[in-house]
Amino acid sequence: MTLSESELLERFDRIRVWQRGGQRAVHKPLLVLLALGRLWRGEPAAAQFAAIEDDLRKLLEQFGPSSAASSRHYPFWHLRTDGLWTLDGPARILDRPSGATPNLTELRDGQVAGGFAPEVVEMLRRDPLLIPRIARRIVEAHFPESLQQDVLDAVGLDAGEAGIVRAPERPRRDPSFRARVLLAYEYRCCVCGHDLRLGGEVVGLEAAHIRWFQAGGPDIEPNGLALCSLHHKLFDLGVFTVLSQQYTMVVSQHVTGSEQTRNRMLTYHGASLILPQSAGYLPRPEFLAWHTEQVFKTPPREL
Repeated sequence: MTLSESELLERFDRIRVWQRGGQRAVHKPLLVLLALGRLWRGEPAAAQFAAIEDDLRKLLEQFGPSSAASSRHYPFWHLRTDGLWTLDGPARILDRPSGATPNLTELRDGQVAGGFAPEVVEMLRRDPLLIPRIARRIVEAHFPESLQQDVLDAVGLDAGEAGIVRAPERPRRDPSFRARVLLAYEYRCCVCGHDLRLGGEVVGLEAAHIRWFQAGGPDIEPNGLALCSLHHKLFDLGVFTVLSQQYTMVVSQHVTGSEQTRNRMLTYHGASLILPQSAGYLPRPEFLAWHTEQVFKTPPREL
């Protein structure tokens, strides 16, 4: 079976991602990106679960919700229902219903291997520059802008090499969101107060979505925080979150580093955000709750 480029892109665009309420499920996107990175480097198209398990676990720990790594075997099994992935292994495992997910031990001991379907591999090998283009579409669909290059770097891909080709039907951010959020916070980081200007231009200050745009977060001031580029990335990685009670910041127990680094971050643990100039711009509790549940790396440090 030979695919056209549009058919191939459509297959990747319509990956079914498990959703319930506002929960994030980045398992399939990260596995697909990991597999794309392997093809980009000329590695075999298929690999045993045991061979890539550790790489997938690390990706889920860094870019997924706190509990994501414990279910790292789910995408390896369920991605085959999307028309992209095939499995090879013992019939006693592969002949199961799709809902009867093998556990970690069964995938390891059964030496179950997985990889893109043959027609997908053929197309990607015929035109390797499709790999970074597809990777860019995936990260744009599932991760905020502050993390997209980090995710690509983690799987060994440079999506800039083939330019940016976005899915035309995908929603676009409101271009006025940044300006409105920065004005709401009077052009300063609501964590550290950074307000550097070069001439009349704000430098290193960004508008962060509390509930990610990719997860249905709206482009409104109560779903935005003005953050310097460092605190934006740390917020999106789940290093800290904000509680709705007094808008208190809490830092994850997983934060490590030198004493100087730790102290610089822990300075803000238990402190309150610098609040916006109007009560109508205050972060809404439902957006803060989403970030705490879906992004923050639990457990928090004690207050």
